[in-house]
Amino acid sequence: MGVLSRIGVALDSDLLERFDRFIAKLGYTNRSEAFRDLIRDRLVTEQTASPGATVVGTVTLIYDHQSHGVTEKLTELQHAHHELVVSTSHAHLDHDSCLEVLIVHGKAAQVEQFAGRLIGLKGVQHGRLVMTVAQPASGDPHHRNRKPHTHKH
Repeated sequence: MGVLSRIGVALDSDLLERFDRFIAKLGYTNRSEAFRDLIRDRLVTEQTASPGATVVGTVTLIYDHQSHGVTEKLTELQHAHHELVVSTSHAHLDHDSCLEVLIVHGKAAQVEQFAGRLIGLKGVQHGRLVMTVAQPASGDPHHRNRKPHTHKH
């Protein structure tokens, strides 16, 4: 970890109380780590907003497998965009509903467009794309001194 810098933050007491309840519910033991996570999350959000950013993420889909052609269309789209799909996982939730989770990797704009096409298919009841960056923001002390990977991706 790099050198820690101390800062002061002025907050309305009601906002601070709400924040303390929120972070306690999440299991944080102190405010500092919660603030660091909020800052990291905002920086990742900014990075993934760039259309050309390389991102990794998940596309989570709930769909009715009996809906006409949805299974085939999902498979066709995944094959058509195989360069974005790292892995998939499929689970049967009940007689009609399936859960499919795709791990995706590529440029943010392409990943968003692909996810939108999957989520928009007739028979998909709910879908969500979650993206993050494949590499930490430059200067992140948790990753600064790590050795390069020796395996191929």
